[in-house]
Amino acid sequence: MTSPTPAPSTTPRARPTIADVAAEAGVSKATVSRYFNHRERLLSPDIAARVEAAIAKLAYVPSPMAQALSHGRSRLIGLVVADITNPYSVAVLRGAEKACQEAGYLVMLFNLGNDRERERAAIDALASYQVDGFILNTLGQGEGLADVTTLHGKPAVLVDRRHAGLAADFVALDNEAAMRDTCAHLVQQGWQDLLYVTQPLQGVSSRLERTAAFRACVAAQGRNVRDDVLEIDAQQEGEDALAQALAAFRQRAGRGARCAVVAGNSVVTLRVAASVSRLGWTFGLELGFVGFDDPEWAPLIRPGLSTVAQPTDAIGQRAARCLLERIGGLQGPVRENLLPGTLIVRGSSLGT
Repeated sequence: MTSPTPAPSTTPRARPTIADVAAEAGVSKATVSRYFNHRERLLSPDIAARVEAAIAKLAYVPSPMAQALSHGRSRLIGLVVADITNPYSVAVLRGAEKACQEAGYLVMLFNLGNDRERERAAIDALASYQVDGFILNTLGQGEGLADVTTLHGKPAVLVDRRHAGLAADFVALDNEAAMRDTCAHLVQQGWQDLLYVTQPLQGVSSRLERTAAFRACVAAQGRNVRDDVLEIDAQQEGEDALAQALAAFRQRAGRGARCAVVAGNSVVTLRVAASVSRLGWTFGLELGFVGFDDPEWAPLIRPGLSTVAQPTDAIGQRAARCLLERIGGLQGPVRENLLPGTLIVRGSSLGT
């Protein structure tokens, strides 16, 4: 009686290591490392041939991470964003990733989910992967980034939001110039009572800068133009809160007043559009409007929403290139890169 043929093993074959290659070739691991680091001149033709034959026989593939670390670089960039659901963050990520890929780097993403307490965890987690540097779009006040020593000795670039106590290159929209163009356009179109609607300021530099620029622009117009600022928290306030605030704004302005809203970002724009619909108003008639950010749906809300388009792709690419220059050894004082926005005029801001 014959014995049954044993079934083939289903245990996955262990990936060969550099030690396996060395043993097969009858050389040291250091010799194999020299071969992979293109230092064949240090090897005799016979030894080089033995190493090459062992690599082919074992189908050995060196770890890209190990090779990079052997040269002191992981070729990884850590990107921390405040909120990945914000279209701005996604657009900047695309630009940064494009520039990094062109330079032979990969991007690792950490989403804070608008939680300030996770900044320290984000930096530590990415540092554990030996990233070469950080691109940071954080909330701006977390304890995790108190100073540059918390970045594990790696360079960083800040995007959109400054961080108190952290001296690093900064890339963002030129908020002051963009707001100046926005207010000038609204005033030119005959809007006299302006309301700036923003998410809670909470020390976020971009929100603070736009609010200050709004007040300064209106003040420069003298008594002919009046201003107000409204902070809204989408997570805490009910659906009717903003609609009621807009109705009260028009009532305060008085009968026949020309009232317009400037929205701080696309998140606020969407809420304003919902409130205007709830009130039964039409943009450009009962309420003028310009919003920061240019979401793809802005032209679809009748009669089209005027917006300030941010150069998000350019911001992401500029941030990545600034960081890569620092990784490459660039020294010197921190740099500030403020890029211009583009005012896109549609029906919501045109006077009648």
